[in-house]
Amino acid sequence: MGLGPWEIIIIFVVVLLIFGGKKLPEFAKGLGEGIKEFKKATNDIKDEVDNAINEKNIEKKD
Repeated sequence: MGLGPWEIIIIFVVVLLIFGGKKLPEFAKGLGEGIKEFKKATNDIKDEVDNAINEKNIEKKD
């Protein structure tokens, strides 16, 4: 149930009309940085959960 090619094209055209050609690169850069930060935060949380699970497993072995 993802976005098809026509939906992506329509979204791109609407964004282009709203923000204009000059603001589009700034918008894309900000979006890319936001996605990068979200992935980093997600990985940090995953690492913390994995570390907690590993510590619990080590405690159970003792």
